[in-house]
Amino acid sequence: MEQAEWAGTIGDVWAEEWRRTDRSFAGLATALNAAIRANALAGARTIADIGCGAGVTSIATAQAFPDAQVTGLDISLGLVAVARERSHGIPNLSFVAGDAPTAIHDLAPVDLIVSRHGVMFFDDPVAAFAALRSAMTPGGRLVFSCFRSPRLNGWASWLSDGGAPPPPGIGAPGPFAFADEGAVTHMLAAAGWGDAVAEPVDYRYRAGEGEDPIEDAVSFFTRIGPTARALRDASPAERAVLLDRMRALMAEQLKHGAVDFDAAAWIWTARA
Repeated sequence: MEQAEWAGTIGDVWAEEWRRTDRSFAGLATALNAAIRANALAGARTIADIGCGAGVTSIATAQAFPDAQVTGLDISLGLVAVARERSHGIPNLSFVAGDAPTAIHDLAPVDLIVSRHGVMFFDDPVAAFAALRSAMTPGGRLVFSCFRSPRLNGWASWLSDGGAPPPPGIGAPGPFAFADEGAVTHMLAAAGWGDAVAEPVDYRYRAGEGEDPIEDAVSFFTRIGPTARALRDASPAERAVLLDRMRALMAEQLKHGAVDFDAAAWIWTARA
């Protein structure tokens, strides 16, 4: 269900909200982009960005490796359209709409696979990562980020405390599917990847800013994530209560003109 929704309604919303979603992950970008640069094979020629979304990591990678061909893969036509538009004029970057474990074989052999939070929604992650590995150059590298525990990510735990339903749990396709380090180590090994290492990264998740940061944050969470789903399913009375709780929580997080939350990610590296 998660992949089907990303191909449809969820992907379309993220395509409309790409500026605010990129903003929310901006604090992670420095660490992720550094890991990508550090793990590229010398002379890497083919790089794939899995679940590339609106293309921010693809763009950074193409600029860091001008002699490589970088291809962003995403199941959402809407997100791929945004990525193509915002990357116009970067000669070594292209985007493909499709299922990444299938589409990547058109790029093989691939020297480096990267992803910013784009790999947690596979219905069968072992099979998906095995398919990705089979397209790799021997010794090719994998670098991806994903969320750690929900309790370390204030945007998830605070909203749940405010009456929103918790996101899907660890192991289920969703934002926290890969939160458990041991489970992901086992998954990658089962898919044929070696030397898997996870580095924890803490950062600030920006939910709201501008003239009215609280309303900006509320608006963002009504569009993205589990709260958006809860609001769609709520009665008018329930929706009003949930929105009031959200505004109170956003007000508690408002500092220096912005609504920020503690956030925690893993940056995984592995070898084919």
